[in-house]
Amino acid sequence: QISDNWPGYSLDLFTYPQHYYGDLEYVLIPHGIIVDRTERLAKDIMQDIGDNDIVVLCVLKGGYKFCADLVEHIKNLSRNSERFISMKVDFVRLKSYHNDQSMQDMQIMGGDDLSKLTGKVSFLCFLLILFFIFCKDIVGTGRTMKVLLHNIEKYKPKMIKVASLLVKRTSQPDGYRPDYYGFEIPDLFVVGYALDYNEYFRDLNHICVINDHGKAKYRV
Repeated sequence: QISDNWPGYSLDLFTYPQHYYGDLEYVLIPHGIIVDRTERLAKDIMQDIGDNDIVVLCVLKGGYKFCADLVEHIKNLSRNSERFISMKVDFVRLKSYHNDQSMQDMQIMGGDDLSKLTGKVSFLCFLLILFFIFCKDIVGTGRTMKVLLHNIEKYKPKMIKVASLLVKRTSQPDGYRPDYYGFEIPDLFVVGYALDYNEYFRDLNHICVINDHGKAKYRV
């Protein structure tokens, strides 16, 4: 849990793409800590799923790095244990942001053959879950999660679990919590580790807080 008054790490302590110089406030979570925490989440998942086969549904685009790292850790644990975990990976894409604001209408794309979820254990891999209302008529992905889960449940999977690297702490939570999450963070707009701002910053390994200059520079 990262507190609201956490000052973060100075950018001078890390290497990051030069084209983002001047666009970031500080490093919130360094890449090495992300990797270690993801490995622990994989161990927790392995302990809970038993002998069930898994269908991993990766939510693009922001979740692809977290999903890839999590799946790789689970595979490594499976190879070094007495029980083999069968995993298949599918992808859906959600679009719910314009600049740094949540949009009213959410788009779900991909994942056409979700019938494979029937009778299986399904994991949804998110990079970020926002479960709060921004302001009137604009909602975060608490609504997004409910819409997506409703679409998946009609295929009657044996079990649905949600794994998220980040959970935002806000003054108006909707009560939803993922089954597995890495870090609870303050109400900040963060980028990096595949989380973007108008398709920029996905190539940033660390999770950082974008500054006003960066928002203005890449605004569309």
